[in-house]
Amino acid sequence: MKTTKIASMLLILFGFAQCASTKFEENPPFKISVATYNHWVGGQPGVSGTKVNIYLAEKSNIVFDSLFFLNKKNKIEVREVKGSSILIANYSTSVANNRNINLNLDSKKELTNQVPSIKKFPFELKENEAVISYKIKDKIKYFKIVKLKKAQTDFYPTRPK
Repeated sequence: MKTTKIASMLLILFGFAQCASTKFEENPPFKISVATYNHWVGGQPGVSGTKVNIYLAEKSNIVFDSLFFLNKKNKIEVREVKGSSILIANYSTSVANNRNINLNLDSKKELTNQVPSIKKFPFELKENEAVISYKIKDKIKYFKIVKLKKAQTDFYPTRPK
């Protein structure tokens, strides 16, 4: 009985030890000069989003994968400009999407709607924080940006009729 208790306690403790949080890199192989984000509103009703720009001090050959921001994950687009790199990620917050949702007074007719997939976000981030994932020698590493600067909202004009 005693050995069973000890064994189960060790198993539980070992299980908790495996639940360590993701470790962030303290000194990544790139230097960020400026990191900003801004919301934008499109010319059509319900069209909006957020754009994140991360300016690196030098051109980088690192394979950047994703940016985690506002409880969303998005692929990073890398642009080379004047000897440096810009990491760009766009997040749509549009309500005008193309999903066909069947709303009906008869709930049986709504059974054809797809169930949304809810995934647990791997990081707890504030509004002005983001996490970059990148690869070095087939290992994924993470770097947390703690002070993204909020830029002015962009308002795009409506399309002429």
